[in-house]
Amino acid sequence: MDHDETAPVHLRRIDPSRNMRRFYTLAIHPTLFGGASVIRNWGRIGTNGQSMMETFDSEADAASASMRLERMKRRKGYRDSSAA
Repeated sequence: MDHDETAPVHLRRIDPSRNMRRFYTLAIHPTLFGGASVIRNWGRIGTNGQSMMETFDSEADAASASMRLERMKRRKGYRDSSAA
């Protein structure tokens, strides 16, 4: 999987039979102290949803945490937003 580690990831899961329309985004932002934060935002499509920020000592640690979260969501049926 070859994509820019710092590019935001936009996923969504739509299942009309269960009235499910969810989004999930992951982004990595540098901190003022040389670390990096993983910012997650999720909720029902059309709402602002909820967000959570987790800070790591290095960008590499943040990237591996972000990739782990992304894999977990993809296993649960989330797909890229661009793929309708």
